Amino acid sequence: MKLYSTKHGIAREGEAGELALLDIKASDLGELLRSDPTLASLKSAPMRRTLVLTDTELMAPVQAPGCIYCIGANYESHVEEMATLNIGNSEAIQATLKKIRTTPMFFTVPATATSAPHADIVLPRFAPDMVDYEIEVAAVIGTGGSNIPVEQALAAVAGLTIANDVSARDLQKEAMTGTTLEFGHAKGLDGFKPMGPCLVSMDEFTDTMDCQIEARVNGEVRQRAKLGNLIHNIPTCVSYISQYHTLRPGDVILTGSPAGVGFFQGKFLRAGDLVEMTATGIGTIRNRVVETA
Repeated sequence: MKLYSTKHGIAREGEAGELALLDIKASDLGELLRSDPTLASLKSAPMRRTLVLTDTELMAPVQAPGCIYCIGANYESHVEEMATLNIGNSEAIQATLKKIRTTPMFFTVPATATSAPHADIVLPRFAPDMVDYEIEVAAVIGTGGSNIPVEQALAAVAGLTIANDVSARDLQKEAMTGTTLEFGHAKGLDGFKPMGPCLVSMDEFTDTMDCQIEARVNGEVRQRAKLGNLIHNIPTCVSYISQYHTLRPGDVILTGSPAGVGFFQGKFLRAGDLVEMTATGIGTIRNRVVETA
């Protein structure tokens, strides 16, 4: 199923370009997952009316995740470009990158970072000059749990969506040099995690490794990869995080981003830019970059 959280409620995609608005009390998929982690109730839910997808205001599939987990440097191509960093303790950075190849690295950001799939990316007034993009496929937790075995981890996932891991790289650099800020501050600002356009249930994917992702800025392709290029695949990431934190329905795990982020190209986002991120089988999110009002 392709499922959408809209301003009218939860909808299921039917014919191309049409949504069936379902007679479900929950306002969004996150609320529904907390009472129905498998989303089984949606298969037989009656339809209230039909919506036209292009005319419907979409919300993030899960508007208020309990927690957003971000897997860092989970594509070899991104690890290789990060190896060129020469800030702070370079030896420590290289040691971390070596460890990343065998052990997932993750951090958390607040739920307030979540925003809609077509929401504006607002350049923060205190850090407007080095705002960056990162395309990521995000796994939305269904049944969840703790200490989940790798072979059972995919069953704990309700579905996949797209996320833009927006970052203020100047704040991130400050955090990485160990001065004042923590790493998550640079990536957890309000609206820094647009998600959507929908949640695609896992039964829609015959092989998630074939899912291709692509990020474009003003039409220029900046990032392109397949989920099969992940260093640590989705079941591994889910299982690993669950060793430290109990995963709950509606939690979101961003699975990592490939090479091509703006930082290593000297191409940061500017007001007026259009950022588009696409994943096969999921769709596209589009976000315009604007200055702080």
